[in-house]
Amino acid sequence: MLHDGENALVVDPGVAQPVLEALALEGLNLQGILITHHHGDHTGGVAELRQATGAQVFGPAKEHVPEPLMKLSQGNSAHLLGLDFQVIDVPGHTAGHIAFYCKATDGIPLLFCGDTLFSGGCGRLFEGTPAQMLNSLNALAALPANTRVCCTHEYTLSNLKFAREVDPNNAALENYQEHCLALRSQDLPTLPSTMALELAINPFLRSTSPTVLASVKRFDAEGFSKYGSFATLRSWKNQYQ
Repeated sequence: MLHDGENALVVDPGVAQPVLEALALEGLNLQGILITHHHGDHTGGVAELRQATGAQVFGPAKEHVPEPLMKLSQGNSAHLLGLDFQVIDVPGHTAGHIAFYCKATDGIPLLFCGDTLFSGGCGRLFEGTPAQMLNSLNALAALPANTRVCCTHEYTLSNLKFAREVDPNNAALENYQEHCLALRSQDLPTLPSTMALELAINPFLRSTSPTVLASVKRFDAEGFSKYGSFATLRSWKNQYQ
């Protein structure tokens, strides 16, 4: 949730009740609902919230999301809370996945990236191709380094376990893992992250770095040769435990 003390927006509400409780607690009016993709854990609360609050829904033009909604794609924007959220097409996790980017909230850029980019990881490729996901991640990586990265799942610790396997000598990654372990031990979230941090520690944004390349080759030299570093890295993560 993002709010200005009077009005609020929520992103990918899989369930309505926690949102309604937060609105009541803070005395807020729900102005808008931003949807990044069609999966039920991101859209399950939309209908109830719309009915309860009258909030306008903004979502991907190329996916089936509960209507009515403002259908958006690359180049469009959503204006809420006096802010402009630019839409970026980021196919990969799903075919029509979008992200919302605001150049300045309190002077700092803000990204709602759904299940495309996680801290230390990226989403599974349910509908898109590795090439699409890589292009999507590169588009996000080009945003300002101080961009706050708001992912939609707290997968950080499991992602970092895999990242350490792939990039074991990365001191920034080791320090970040220790930091996140301390946060989670206090039941605190690891998010939001920042783009600068993800560029330093996330193997899916570093798939062409020498260390990651070497690890991917050791894991599956044949796959690396046939499909490339990123696709092989994603395949490795799919089976990693």
